[in-house]
Amino acid sequence: MPTAEDQSWIRDAIARYEGPLLRYAAGLTRDRERARDVVQDTFMRLCRAERAAVERRLAPWLYTVCRNRAIDVCRKEGRMGSTTDEAAVIGHEAEPAAAVEARETHSRALDLIGRLPDKQREVIRLKFQSGLTYAQIAEVTSLSVSHVGVLIHHGMKTLRGRMGALASDARGTGS
Repeated sequence: MPTAEDQSWIRDAIARYEGPLLRYAAGLTRDRERARDVVQDTFMRLCRAERAAVERRLAPWLYTVCRNRAIDVCRKEGRMGSTTDEAAVIGHEAEPAAAVEARETHSRALDLIGRLPDKQREVIRLKFQSGLTYAQIAEVTSLSVSHVGVLIHHGMKTLRGRMGALASDARGTGS
């Protein structure tokens, strides 16, 4: 049974990582409820894990467990997601009219990220949504650090090109 100190550590991990893991799992499963189940299972496994074995590498450990569990769920159900309604996962409230344009840009960016090849999409989300380092992403995805860097570079280059094309199209149509 975990000590009071271990229980506090687990509560802190949940408070810090639950939201980011939900977004990550939703991106993999394309389903808010499945994402919640995956994240809950991830934290259940944390409760059973030996603290000393995971504490120094908590973020990559959590993301690895979450990723593996999401892949297992999707394989079992025969599908793997490329996009998600992340707003539903995050739980946004109604925003003032001044934020509509920023929300639309964010939505377009998420759509474009969702169209990237699977590996590029995953490493970009781990880097920019979850804030993991290249080394942590490499650990989570079982890729080399240099391969992570290449995937992020190519993915970002593609995104910049596509966002630029959208901006040019918008200017050309008078929007």
